[in-house]
Amino acid sequence: MPLPIRVTQVSRHDRAALEALLRTRTTPQRVVERAKIVLASSAGLSGNAICQRLGLSRPTVSLWLNRYQAEGLDGLLADRPRPGRPKRITPEWEAEIVHKTLHSLPPHGTHWSTRLMAAESGLHQMTISRIWRAHGLQPHRLAHFKLSRDPEFVAKLRDVVGLYVHPPERAVVFSLDEKSQIQALDRTQPGLPLKPGRAGTMTHDYKRHGTTTLFAALDVATGAILHDCLPRHRHQEFLRFLRRVERSVAPALAIHVILDNYATHKHPKVRAWLAGHPRVQFHFVPTASSWLNLVERFFSELSTRQLKRLAVSSVDELIAAITRYIEQRNDQPVPFVWTASVKHILAKVAKAQDTLASLH
Repeated sequence: MPLPIRVTQVSRHDRAALEALLRTRTTPQRVVERAKIVLASSAGLSGNAICQRLGLSRPTVSLWLNRYQAEGLDGLLADRPRPGRPKRITPEWEAEIVHKTLHSLPPHGTHWSTRLMAAESGLHQMTISRIWRAHGLQPHRLAHFKLSRDPEFVAKLRDVVGLYVHPPERAVVFSLDEKSQIQALDRTQPGLPLKPGRAGTMTHDYKRHGTTTLFAALDVATGAILHDCLPRHRHQEFLRFLRRVERSVAPALAIHVILDNYATHKHPKVRAWLAGHPRVQFHFVPTASSWLNLVERFFSELSTRQLKRLAVSSVDELIAAITRYIEQRNDQPVPFVWTASVKHILAKVAKAQDTLASLH
């Protein structure tokens, strides 16, 4: 169809509307292009001149000039349905995608991505993504686990969870552990602050200025933290901190300490000290079960909120930052609440063991 030289009539209302579309940043680019075609033609430009000015083909210019003449502004703003019907994914086809995701691996890869599965199946990447979301599949994610082989797992589990859920009267329960080898790191150059449209930055390179070990005892009832930062984590340092914990509790109260199976905690001199302080009782979590020690939740919080982005030039600065964080937290302590029952935990462990057994 030949190009009309110009649009013979563009009303004042239409011109104002077209110019408003050009000024608005949120106008889709395809609509901006159509408005420019009509305005250029109404200004007297020929079809060829419009093509050259806007970098468009003759059929495109002709299409939208004719569409405007026939339908006005509505013709420019609305896209007509395209021919053909969308490909319909049958339930059988979807089931095949799910089965392939679960029971096969891509060539030269350890897990499927939407792009790899799309190339394998001939479907669109977004279709694969939709199927995976519908079935709760996330091949890119990997969760880590470790099952305890402790022969006393159940007894220790009941003991520790019992202290969390039903603590004894006239006693204080502490969850205690060390966070060792915390590095005092300084960055080789300053990062950029957070701003709209851009994340804050931190250089990958750093300078080491030494390490410290954080000893922490979480009061399970109140959420308060008793801590000390020491250069090493031998039995000597552990005993020093343990004495401090014992002195912090009124003499009339018993002290129950939940801790892991680190060799330092079972050193002969530690056992001898316990024998001389019968009000202090140790409760060991099962092996490979650090998740059962609530103070680990505090360590995770400390790492995320303070240590991960911290830049210091000395160990003293690092210790000061840790101390400041804990003191501020202790101003309004909030206890961690244990909610998982022994029955629930054992059911999850049994399910994991059954699943592993079925794979071997």
